[in-house]
Amino acid sequence: MGTVTIGVSIAVPEPHGSLLQERRAGFGDAAAHGIPTHVTLLPPTEVDAGALAAVEAHLGEVAAVGRPFPMRLCGTGTFRPLSPVVYVRVVQGEDDCAWLQQRVRDASGPLDRELQFPYHPHVTVAHGIDEAAMDRAFAELADFEAEWPCTGFALYEQGADGVWRKLHEYVFGGAVVPPQVGHAERGSIASR
Repeated sequence: MGTVTIGVSIAVPEPHGSLLQERRAGFGDAAAHGIPTHVTLLPPTEVDAGALAAVEAHLGEVAAVGRPFPMRLCGTGTFRPLSPVVYVRVVQGEDDCAWLQQRVRDASGPLDRELQFPYHPHVTVAHGIDEAAMDRAFAELADFEAEWPCTGFALYEQGADGVWRKLHEYVFGGAVVPPQVGHAERGSIASR
C-alpha cells in the first residue's frame, strides 16, 4: 500500500495565517505557499498508508479529551545557529501545545516517535533562506501579535508536489457522549 508523510498541527486562523504565509514568501522562502501557517504538534512523519485509520482514531481520542485554550503569538525568535529558522513566538498556549503534542506522540498510540529537537511551539516564518533575509524576517515581524481561541487541530498529508493538505480537522471535546442511564431520571425527580 505504500507510505504517506503526515503532520499534525494547529492552524493559525485568518487573517493572520494568510498574512504570515505571504510574509514568509516575501522573505524568499520557496516552501511558503505549500505549508499552511501553523503550530506543529507532530512534525513530518512517514507512516504506512494502511495505518491512517488508526492514526485518525487516535487523534479523535486526543481531541475528545482536549479543551479549548487561548493562543497568543507575539514577537520573533530564532533557532539559529542550530537550525536555520526564524519564527513568531507562542507566548500563551505553549503549555497546552506541549500537552497536546505529548498526547499525539504517546507511546501507546500509532504516532510514537522521538523528536530531533526538544518540543518548542512556534510559527515558522523563514526556513533555510539566506542570512540577510532571515535577519529581515526577525526584525520585520518583531512587533507581530495575534490571538485566538484554539478549539482543535488538524491532520495534514504532504503531497508528491510538496504541498501540505488537510485530511481531517479535530475539534476539542468533539466526542459525543450519550447521557448516563438514570441520571436524567434522578434530575427530573429532584425537580418535582
